[in-house]
Amino acid sequence: MVATPIGNLEDITLRALRILKEADLIACEDTRQTQKLLNHYAITTRTISYHEHNEMTRAPELVKELQEGASVALVTDAGMPGISDPGFRLISLAIRHHVPVVPIPGASAFLAALVASGLPTDSFRFSGFLPAKRGERRAALEAIKSSPRTQVFYEAPHRIVEALSNVVEVLGEARHVVIAREVTKLHEEFLRGRAREVLETLKSREGVKGEITLLIGKAEADEARGGADAPVRPGIRERIKQFMAEEKIDEKAALKKVAKERGISKSEAYRELQRSR
Repeated sequence: MVATPIGNLEDITLRALRILKEADLIACEDTRQTQKLLNHYAITTRTISYHEHNEMTRAPELVKELQEGASVALVTDAGMPGISDPGFRLISLAIRHHVPVVPIPGASAFLAALVASGLPTDSFRFSGFLPAKRGERRAALEAIKSSPRTQVFYEAPHRIVEALSNVVEVLGEARHVVIAREVTKLHEEFLRGRAREVLETLKSREGVKGEITLLIGKAEADEARGGADAPVRPGIRERIKQFMAEEKIDEKAALKKVAKERGISKSEAYRELQRSR
């Protein structure tokens, strides 16, 4: 498993270059993307595609080659294989067949963004991409509302404004956030500040481009312990009962109101209600 640059082609280790030259085969997320790196360093090793759409069949093929004595270097378009990228299926299958799996460390977008963010690094959680659907994304943010650690996510540029709007709605406009954009590349940028401030900065632009890492600061003391002045949000079951009592409506109508209030689908609200019973 060979880590490759996340932008700047100089961010590759001497060991990684040696392995890519010595391997019998390089399994790539996108052979065209990897070829740019190989051409830059005059590496002529044979390549083969290995991505999310073919890994079900390609993984057994590669393991067969490994069992026959071949050396395979697994790379993705950028960063460490297996981190929000293909790799897990091949790695787990190789381990099951007693094939040695060797990590060749190097660049990682979320780690580079974290250490330069200015947010606490003593305790953090990386959770890959935030859910694309608004309701699911809000639920994911609700789950970290009182988190005592820095939260790290990847996000698509066309969704970052909406995602940050949800951060403001769910975690509050004063929560510390950092947007790390195009890390190690020519237009590298870090936007640091309160959620509302950073959101307004992004909204003032015509559009947001590039690879993005979203970092969310840990809950401040009062939020984390839900201090005396902090409002306690009732669960879905309790809120439904409140609506039924206050507005004299049945459970179905109350469920619809709760779903709208929380920005989630009725089916999602229903599932949460069932889990609470």
